[in-house]
Amino acid sequence: METQRFPLPPFNMETALQKVQAAEDAWNTKDPEKVCLAYTIDTEWRNRTDFINGREEVKQFLTRKWEKELDYKLKKELWGFKENRMAVRFEYEWHDAAGQWYRSYGNELWEFDENGYMQKRFASINDLEIKESDRKLF
Repeated sequence: METQRFPLPPFNMETALQKVQAAEDAWNTKDPEKVCLAYTIDTEWRNRTDFINGREEVKQFLTRKWEKELDYKLKKELWGFKENRMAVRFEYEWHDAAGQWYRSYGNELWEFDENGYMQKRFASINDLEIKESDRKLF
């Protein structure tokens, strides 16, 4: 049995904000080994049009993601929460191997198990080409 990953549901405003900040901080490490540990062994994801099942697939997905999305920087914002679920708005900036910068906007729906691990993540994301001089996340 895995240890608990605080804060635990049901969330209040303070603990929901803590959970969102922890996710932002983890993703900004760009470390798939570390990030995947926040999810249940059998987590279910939809990321854009990818359907990902299980922690191992999450790790593989994140490895590919950060090999493509260079100099990635993310900002998350709590949009709402109830019991063990959250809605989060985010944006992140990155560039590809050719040097083209993007700002990616999206919304996520999260569901946590009783031990504080994310068991479901559904993300809708759009990419906007930007000039490097238009970046706002550093």
